[in-house]
Amino acid sequence: MARPIVLSAIALMFVSAATGVQAQSRKPTGAEIAAVRACTEKNKDDIDKGERDCLFKLVAERCIGDPGAANDAKMADCYQIEYAIWDGLLNENYKTLLGGLDEAQSAKARAMQRAWVAYRDTTCGFYYDKIQGSMAGFMGAACEARETARRAMLLAFFSRL
Repeated sequence: MARPIVLSAIALMFVSAATGVQAQSRKPTGAEIAAVRACTEKNKDDIDKGERDCLFKLVAERCIGDPGAANDAKMADCYQIEYAIWDGLLNENYKTLLGGLDEAQSAKARAMQRAWVAYRDTTCGFYYDKIQGSMAGFMGAACEARETARRAMLLAFFSRL
């Protein structure tokens, strides 16, 4: 069960290294984690609404403040802080999903998750390939947070089926 989580962490390290993104400056606060959790619970039956209401508004945008005044490194840091929350939820939701599956379904879920990790890392890494500038760092970090949030909500949905 831990293997996809480890693969995800390793892949994120490679993407972060490729985009020049530095480690986040702090861990998410308990209040930030609770806000995202409450928002996702409130919107659990509508992933699109969950994304609109929960993604970036509760953590990254508040951390960034005025985007015109924030430098690229600060914006990347704020997106990484939000990513950490969604990554925790994704891992919890993945474990919950696997707990409700038989052996054959679990194997398919693991394959599905490995494919998704490759998709996320390739997609978000492309910001560096395409932009090749300082903006690539925060755009890649935002991509990682967004894609991880979407996946966390989808896995929670699958767990309820």
